[in-house]
Amino acid sequence: MTDCQSDGEGAMSPLELYEKLTEQGDKVRALKTAKAVKAEIDTAVQSLLKMKVDYKQMTGQDYKAGCPPSENSVVPDNGPAADGADDEDTVNPWAVSTTSAKGVDYDKLIVRFGSSKIDKELVDRVENVSGQKPHRFLRRGIFFSHRDMHQVLDAYEKHKSFYLYTGRGPSSEAMHVGHLIPFIFTKWLQDVFDIPLVIQLTDDEKYLWKDLTLEDCHRFAVENAKDIIACGFDVNKTFIFSDLDYMGASPEFYRNVVKIQKHVTFNQVKGIFGFTDSDCIGKISFPAIQAAPSFSNSFPQIFRGRKDVQCLIPCAIDQDPYFRMTRDVAPRIGYPKPALLHSTFFPALQGAQTKMSASDANSSIFLTDTPKQIKNKINKHAFSGGKDTVEEHRKYGGNADVDVSFMYLTFFLEDDEQLEKIRQDYTSGALLTGELKKLLIETLQPMISEHQERRKQVTDETVKQFMTPRPLSFNF
Repeated sequence: MTDCQSDGEGAMSPLELYEKLTEQGDKVRALKTAKAVKAEIDTAVQSLLKMKVDYKQMTGQDYKAGCPPSENSVVPDNGPAADGADDEDTVNPWAVSTTSAKGVDYDKLIVRFGSSKIDKELVDRVENVSGQKPHRFLRRGIFFSHRDMHQVLDAYEKHKSFYLYTGRGPSSEAMHVGHLIPFIFTKWLQDVFDIPLVIQLTDDEKYLWKDLTLEDCHRFAVENAKDIIACGFDVNKTFIFSDLDYMGASPEFYRNVVKIQKHVTFNQVKGIFGFTDSDCIGKISFPAIQAAPSFSNSFPQIFRGRKDVQCLIPCAIDQDPYFRMTRDVAPRIGYPKPALLHSTFFPALQGAQTKMSASDANSSIFLTDTPKQIKNKINKHAFSGGKDTVEEHRKYGGNADVDVSFMYLTFFLEDDEQLEKIRQDYTSGALLTGELKKLLIETLQPMISEHQERRKQVTDETVKQFMTPRPLSFNF
């Protein structure tokens, strides 16, 4: 606990540690702004994370910039906590990390975020209402949490429809397979419920947060749109928009942004998103822009001015802070609260402690990778749950819960029985790590090759069709 000691004068007070944390946060931001070497930034970040853990242990509260602790905020020392009891996963729109090789504890996250678990009853109900077998992401708990999904289904059964909204932050030209998860599931929802979809490309957000030019962010949005279109969305039911384009072209959208901004205070966004006094004002106002597509009258060309059409948002759970804010504002400006379906994170090749990163080529399988690159990345970098030797593995078996190759198969292998047999064979030792990786390679290579072929068919004219504000083929 050396980080929590004052200069030989005994333990720090909560306020002293809070001030140290603020200084360390400023240091991390300064290093990133100065484009310091990665090792120096990583060291500073690790120190910051350690101090945050110490702060929570001392005060019983998460560190929040701009919210110093009260004088009586020290928690009593009741002895050492149970192993792992003080480890809290980091999950927010900009960072995801955990100390567990199994990944984020999603049951704890449900409690922490105040959402509801997608249980078998809800999965069965989706099947009954849609008349279709539930998607493998629902069957396997990849989409695991929700807000108000029962309400959406209640209304649908009474012939009151809804629309879908999801998005992508275009920070690079190439997307990786993890980026496909919300789009694969959203396409299934669109197909089985026969409803319109809006897809927001937050090129403005990436300009505000990343060291990128405005022109690059917009170009990445168009390139990412091609990958999204290649997922098979119906142009007659889908509107894809860049914030940089649509904000200036739609007075109705901007009016909703302003309404939301008026009903959220600076203190609230600091508390929700951790903004500090050194963040640019664009970041502070951005959450209202991500919230606006949740309201149907932001798209008058689709919904003909109606403001009562409910929105369902499939997204990874790290985006939930935006929509908790949105749901709080909605009734105060006369709109229905959006419903949500939350997915788990797609793990990095190196393990489930973090999600894939578009900035680290070896952490990800990209949609532009060749079959050879896919094979090499999986064989060299995919974290294994197997034993050190073949003899030990045959005797004791592997751990499918931490094996990245098996995790990936749960996302992409359709056959439930085949997946379960792979789990059993790997756990018993009958299936070796190399054989498991081979199964994943044989699954991903054709999937990505087929995606690349579909993307080749997406012309600039196709992108223009999807991204032009227009009526969609749907009657409310």
